[in-house]
Amino acid sequence: MKRSHLYLWLAGLIPLCIAVIGLLIYLYSQWQQRDLSSIRVGILHSMTGTLAISEVPVIDATLLAIEEVNEQGGVLGHLIEPVVVDGKSDPTSFAQQAEYLITQEKVAVIFGCWTSASRKEVKPIVEKHNILLFYPVQYEGLEESPNIIYVGAAPNQQILPAVEWAFNNIGTRFFLIGSDYVFPRIANEIIKEKIKLLQGTVVAEEYLPLGSRNVEPVIEKIKTTNPEVILNTINGDTNIYFFIALKQAGITSDKIPVISFSIAEQELLDLGIDNLVGHYAAWNYFQSLDTPRNAEFVRKFKRRYGGSRVISDPMEAAYCAVHMWADAVNEAGSIDTDKVRLKLKDESYQAPEGKIYIDYDTLHVWRALRIGKIKPDGQFSIEWDSQQPIPPQPYPIYRTKEEWNNLLQSLYTKWGNKWVRPS
Repeated sequence: MKRSHLYLWLAGLIPLCIAVIGLLIYLYSQWQQRDLSSIRVGILHSMTGTLAISEVPVIDATLLAIEEVNEQGGVLGHLIEPVVVDGKSDPTSFAQQAEYLITQEKVAVIFGCWTSASRKEVKPIVEKHNILLFYPVQYEGLEESPNIIYVGAAPNQQILPAVEWAFNNIGTRFFLIGSDYVFPRIANEIIKEKIKLLQGTVVAEEYLPLGSRNVEPVIEKIKTTNPEVILNTINGDTNIYFFIALKQAGITSDKIPVISFSIAEQELLDLGIDNLVGHYAAWNYFQSLDTPRNAEFVRKFKRRYGGSRVISDPMEAAYCAVHMWADAVNEAGSIDTDKVRLKLKDESYQAPEGKIYIDYDTLHVWRALRIGKIKPDGQFSIEWDSQQPIPPQPYPIYRTKEEWNNLLQSLYTKWGNKWVRPS
C-alpha cells in the first residue's frame, strides 16, 4: 500500500474511532444512569415461619409507602427500589439477610425486624456498617442505638399505661403469659414492677416457646390461680392455640379478659374472631381511628391490596417509616446515614394515627396510646386514648440503666448467647 493510501485509510478511520469512542462514552453514561437510576432499600421481614402471619402484611404496607414516594418523584430525583428478603422467623436468618442487604445489595436503609430477638441480632450489623434500621414494632425497651429508629412503642408508651388502665378498670390480680424470648421476659419484669407499685398481685408467670401448640398446662394454671386479668405477650401463631384453648375451657372475655400486646387487626383474621371478641389490645394505632387522614390511608391500602385487607399498628408504623426516611433524605440532599440521621432527629410526620415525632436523644418516636376492645367484625372499639403523643422512655424508672442492662446480659448469657431461650 502506498504511503498516501495509508494516510487516507488512517484518515478514514478517525471518524469511525470518534464514533466508537462516542458510543462507548454513551454506553458508559447509560450504565451509570442505570446503576444510579434507583436507590435501593432493604425490607427485612419473615415471609415464612411462625411470625409470617404478622410480618407479611408489614411488607405490603412498606411497599405501599415506597410506591407513594415514587409517584411523587422518589428521593433526590431517583426512584426507590425495594429489595425484599425473608427473615424466616429466625434471628440468625435476620442477621444473615441484613448483612446480605448491606454488602451485596448495597441498600441505603433497612426497614424491618419483628421480634426483639431478630432486632438484637441485626443491631450490631447496622452499627458496623453505619446503616439505619427503621424498626416498626412495640418492644420491651432497654435499648438505644444511633443506627435504629424505634418507630414502635417503648414500654411507657404501651405496656405500662395499659397495665394501669387494667388495674383501674378491670381487676388487680394478673396472670402473665408470653413467648419465651427476650421481649416477653423483659416486658414482664417491667410489668411486675408496675403492678407492685400499684399494689396489685401477679398470680403466675408462664412462658411458651415460639411456635408452641402445647398450651394446655398454661390453661390449667389459669383455672387454678383464678386471675382477674391476663396480660398476653405471646407472639406468632401460638396465639391461635392459646385463645382456642381458653374458650374451650370456658375462660371467656366476660370472665377473665385478656389484654394482648402483640395481637392486632391482622392477627385477628388468623386467630378467629369468635375466640377473641370482648378481649383487649393496647396499641398506638387502630384501623378504626376516626380521622380524615386515617380514612385516606385505609382507602389507599384497600384500593391497592383489596377490600378485605386490614391494617395493624406495625403496618402503619412501617408505612410512616418510609415517608419519614424519604423526607429526611430529601432534606439532607443525600442518602448518607450521618446526614439523614441529623435530619431525622426531631422530625415530625402527620401520620394516620396523628402527628408523631422522632425524639432527638433516643431516636424513639413520640406516639399516643389507645386501648381497644375486640368487636365481632374484627375491628377495635377504642376504650381509652391518651389524646397526646407520649414521650418515649426506653429505660423504665424502676431500676437504673445499669441494672436493666445487667438483666438483659444475664438472659443472653443463660440462653447460650442467644435472645431466644433454647428449646
